[in-house]
Amino acid sequence: MMLARWAAAGLILAAAASARVRAQGARPALSPAVKDVAAIDTNIVALTHVRVIDGTGAPARADQTVIVRDGRIAQIGAAAAVAVPSGARVLDLTGKSVIPGMVMVQEHLFYPTGPGVYGNVAESFVRLYLAGGVTSMRTGGNMNGYGDIGLARAIARGEKPGPWIDATAPYLEGPGLGLDQIHELTGPDDARRMVDFWADAGATSFKAYLHLTRAELGAAIAEAHRRGLKVTGHLCSVTYREAASLGIDNLEHGFFVSTDFVPNKQPDVCPGQNTGLATIATLTPDSARVRDLIKFLVDHHVAITSTLTVFETFTPGRPMPRGLDVLDPILREQFEQRYAATQRDTTRRFDAIFAHARALEVAFMRAGGLLLSGTDPTGGGGVVPGFSNQRELELLVESGLTPLEAIKVGTLNGATYLGRAKDVGSIAQGKQADLVVIDGDPSTNIADIEHVEMVFRDGIGYDPQKLIASVKGKVGLF
Repeated sequence: MMLARWAAAGLILAAAASARVRAQGARPALSPAVKDVAAIDTNIVALTHVRVIDGTGAPARADQTVIVRDGRIAQIGAAAAVAVPSGARVLDLTGKSVIPGMVMVQEHLFYPTGPGVYGNVAESFVRLYLAGGVTSMRTGGNMNGYGDIGLARAIARGEKPGPWIDATAPYLEGPGLGLDQIHELTGPDDARRMVDFWADAGATSFKAYLHLTRAELGAAIAEAHRRGLKVTGHLCSVTYREAASLGIDNLEHGFFVSTDFVPNKQPDVCPGQNTGLATIATLTPDSARVRDLIKFLVDHHVAITSTLTVFETFTPGRPMPRGLDVLDPILREQFEQRYAATQRDTTRRFDAIFAHARALEVAFMRAGGLLLSGTDPTGGGGVVPGFSNQRELELLVESGLTPLEAIKVGTLNGATYLGRAKDVGSIAQGKQADLVVIDGDPSTNIADIEHVEMVFRDGIGYDPQKLIASVKGKVGLF
């Protein structure tokens, strides 16, 4: 029943466009810009002698052959039993694995480029997401207005390389943030107007932020649901329990930003994100209050998104993030300086926060909750798309999931939430050929997730090295 509710959401506009293309019997023609980074663009591809990790949590299957025809998985089975069609492009993947394309739901197409300023880096970010194995993503918050929506359409038309995008509207936020790039709601009627305006413009989901009221959030949720769209939230003034009661679909950042346990929390008032964080350091999964909140969220079918990558950058003793060399040199230097300052933090206040919040995410999943994954490439920088998506799965395993469970969180769970599991999120006959070829076996060693050799989206094979090279040293400029 729970999965049926998540999967039964209204059709997303970009998915409908894709379906229309299918009905016409052909994929969109690829532009020269897309062809420059595509390694394989043929109607029939045979991936032979490959280890299949199907995304459902089932054990890996060795020595398989996957036949891709016209962008779909036409056949899958033991290599000895599957005949390779005449004229197929054959890839012998002995010793390698294939997983479903990742489906990540807390992503952005902007990056902190200065004090209180977020730059539009959509063109470079979508290439990095794809290079890292992300073939579907939701932008969990929008600073680019029409830009995210237009880019999602351009990718769907085959004009630009990148993942399929569920384009979230600009943030639903009230007074208090003080960021010029974000509109401040004036009440429930304004919240409804904003949902209608951006839904008409082509946004396909919504994100609530820190300082809105329960009345504004409830109005936005009701209006979005009326239009068959979902609402997620990075909340503060509204607690998780209150948001679940209002019908929110998803909550971001695990339990890091929950204010449910803040003493004397005032209704509709954000006590400050640091105040909420401090309470998480005192909570464990066996706490009665925690168990009760988790049960409430599960019973109300609220998905939780893990974004461990961004919080890792605030925690001393954690490794330097991968992929920093793609950044503009100034942005790279800015993050390296912040990373050094984090390592010098002797208070170690974030150690307990990071450990306890991770344990709560695992407890939520073990209780039957739908755990999703994302990376949130904002914060103080250093969270680089593609590289960070791989890191997110590694951190889920470090938190206590098995590699197979972590892969499912990063693939099928995201597809289930987005209502797209019939097409993507797992490897099965008839599904869209969104596949990631990996040198190694991430089902037993999750670190192998870093060794991406090719990414298929809709049956087109993309070269990760070409995608990364096309933006290296320039991320922050476009």
